[in-house]
Amino acid sequence: MTEKILLFDIDGTMLSSGGSGQQAMEQVLLEQFGVPEIKTEIPSAGRTDRAIITDLFRDHDIQLNDASFEQFKHAYFRVLPDFLRQKTGCVLNGVVALLNKLSALPQVKLGLLTGNFREGARIKLSSFGLDHYFDVGGFGDHHHHRDDVAREAFRAVQTVCLKEISPSNIWVIGDTPADIICARAIGAKVMAVCTGVYEAELLATHMPDSLVDDLANLEEVSSILLK
Repeated sequence: MTEKILLFDIDGTMLSSGGSGQQAMEQVLLEQFGVPEIKTEIPSAGRTDRAIITDLFRDHDIQLNDASFEQFKHAYFRVLPDFLRQKTGCVLNGVVALLNKLSALPQVKLGLLTGNFREGARIKLSSFGLDHYFDVGGFGDHHHHRDDVAREAFRAVQTVCLKEISPSNIWVIGDTPADIICARAIGAKVMAVCTGVYEAELLATHMPDSLVDDLANLEEVSSILLK
């Protein structure tokens, strides 16, 4: 039986956090570094938390070193649950049914490929009751580029599975061009989902293997990922 590895993005793919992550980062900048407001718009979709924080520190003249980075992370993990508890976000349509179906299949391994910090991902997923589906993945703690997160996820999967996994048996499911590009960096297939900020026409230009409006059509989506 061929093993299938399905690596899911979080924000814009499985859930909308209602802006909780950005609000938490803004709170940390104020509380820890005395920044009253964000000077410039920092793009976040498809990027890693490491890259976002690097830009925030640069644009607000905050020295970035190991100590200041750890200071930011710990404060972020402390305040993020408070913003998530406001429940302005939601699990996106069809996600729970899909995860329930896929997780019940012995030949399927579910993982994460996300720009979130590992702990930030856990906090977000647990807030929406999705954390128990995933025990492996790649995260945005150390990498500026999504391609490196994909490589981390690939290594983690092979370690957990205790064997070499063919990239042809891996799917990345995400809502941004970065998800498509990073999947190609490890030779994986891609399902692009039009539930984030990017329109279908733009995602199509990056030639994903599959392009769906959302994950609501359980039979269609699962048949694509499992074939």
